[in-house]
Amino acid sequence: MTDSRIRRIVIVGGGTAGWITTALLGRALGSQLKIRLIESDAIGTVGVGEATIPQIRNINTFLGLDEFDMLKATRATFKLGIQFNDWSRSGDSYLHAFGDIGLPYGLIPFQHYWLRSRQVPDAADLWAYSLNAQACEAGRMAIMDRVGNSPLTGLRHAYHLDAGLYAQYLRRQCDANVVQRSEGKVVDVKLRADGFIEAVQLESGETIEGDLFIDCSGFRGLLIEQALQTGYDNWQHWLPCDRAMVVASTRVPPMRPYTQANARAAGWQWRIPLQHRSGNGHVYCGEFLSDDEATTTLLDNLEGEPLGEPRLLRFTTGCRKRLWNRNCVAIGLSAGFLEPLESTGIHLIQSGVSRLLSLFPDRNFDANLIDEYNRDARFEFERIRDFLILHYATNERRDTPFWQHCAQIEKPESLQRKLDIFRASGQIFREDEELFTEVGWLQVMTGQHVMPERYHPLADALSQAQLDQFLGNIRTAIARAVDTMPSHQQFIERHCKAP
Repeated sequence: MTDSRIRRIVIVGGGTAGWITTALLGRALGSQLKIRLIESDAIGTVGVGEATIPQIRNINTFLGLDEFDMLKATRATFKLGIQFNDWSRSGDSYLHAFGDIGLPYGLIPFQHYWLRSRQVPDAADLWAYSLNAQACEAGRMAIMDRVGNSPLTGLRHAYHLDAGLYAQYLRRQCDANVVQRSEGKVVDVKLRADGFIEAVQLESGETIEGDLFIDCSGFRGLLIEQALQTGYDNWQHWLPCDRAMVVASTRVPPMRPYTQANARAAGWQWRIPLQHRSGNGHVYCGEFLSDDEATTTLLDNLEGEPLGEPRLLRFTTGCRKRLWNRNCVAIGLSAGFLEPLESTGIHLIQSGVSRLLSLFPDRNFDANLIDEYNRDARFEFERIRDFLILHYATNERRDTPFWQHCAQIEKPESLQRKLDIFRASGQIFREDEELFTEVGWLQVMTGQHVMPERYHPLADALSQAQLDQFLGNIRTAIARAVDTMPSHQQFIERHCKAP
């Protein structure tokens, strides 16, 4: 039998995408192959993706990393959710908190009991039943798997981290017997007669051959687009923002355990607390706001002093037509770009690597594996896209041309179907393990004032007294749990304060 196993992987590009990919592949396959990562210190990385979602903890677990050690090395803080301010209406504020909300009862999800409770004046809002949301409001943090002896699940957390330091940290975890780093710029990509990549040539003249090539070169798409001309689907008619002005600033208390996404006249502004500074970025649409105006808005809304000059990033929201083309897989920004509103950048890197591992090819590159990868990856991008569109297209603001434009966005059929079902019945259906859960959709739709016409009739099986007791017990258990937590600042100083 001919040995057709992959023996040489070449990764073009470092940064967060390159080193997450290298670390995960090296850990999973290191005894079977060699990995060559090519990066140039002369080529900057985007380096603004500092907020994550809880799935990043799967990376740390798989790599055997110590959580607190990683947090110290990356000067990170904890993240329990995202606070959205002024999105649907000016003056509004709501959370997309991680973790569960309430408890299911009988055959139906919790939201139906909460929807029934809203018939009574002064009913508690949805987030009174979220441990993460209440900890955010109190500025507290703990490692808590469950709420006391109750069936309520505990805190679910992610991180705010310095993405550049995280890449360096992962680089140090790599086995030097498996991973070789090469400094240099790729100046040429050599293709075989069948269109597959044979090798890349560096500026130094060195030629590096490989079996499988992974493009982590960022927006340029050096392999997937410039060499293989794969094509790109532009989604800006759904997500109109096309640039971001970014700057770091001095950290100002309090150290919030959540990301802030504050709506602006032609986009929104993020605020991310790290231990040593804050990350800030103004995402906006150039059709409605000049770069100078965007810079002024960014600087006028910093909590601390800027640490340098604002930097402009231009992007086109969308996705490659094929994220795996021939013997090249695009991971990170080379695969596509979805704005950081829900902090999905690092997740899309790790899910791309996980998907590649589950469908790992040999040198024959079976088309069925490639097609399945592309189908699954495309589905993930599209469902995240829909979740982002939800924030814009359901807004009720009419105070600026940008928000008026967003209100006229024609929603994808997949998003419209979710909205129609929820409005008609209060039900939320998750398809094929899409990234965002029913609880995430519930919070954003509720925060955006998308409300159902009715709740499920099974919620009426409880008497009013039983309903009050059920809901009251949840609120009481959550309040008691939050009271036992230290502040976010205290928790970091006790467990993972950076030197």
